[in-house]
Amino acid sequence: MKRAVRVESASASIDEKIKELGDWRGRTLAKVREIIHAADPEIIEEWKWVKATNPGTPVWSHGSIVCTGETYKNVVRGKPKPKAPRASR
Repeated sequence: MKRAVRVESASASIDEKIKELGDWRGRTLAKVREIIHAADPEIIEEWKWVKATNPGTPVWSHGSIVCTGETYKNVVRGKPKPKAPRASR
């Protein structure tokens, strides 16, 4: 069974990630976060996909995943998640 990360701790994890990066990637992730909250004030912040080899990924959702905030050495990806195709009736 997967343990959900509480919203407060997810937001704190995102704050920590921004601080930890401490360079243009942190500033970019903070800006992406600001844009997401401006677009949807009811967005939920989550911290997902934590593994031994991955500290986790910031995720913003509203009913389903809207966007992830992935950071790499040379890029920050505010990656929107496409909607799943609808089944034909």
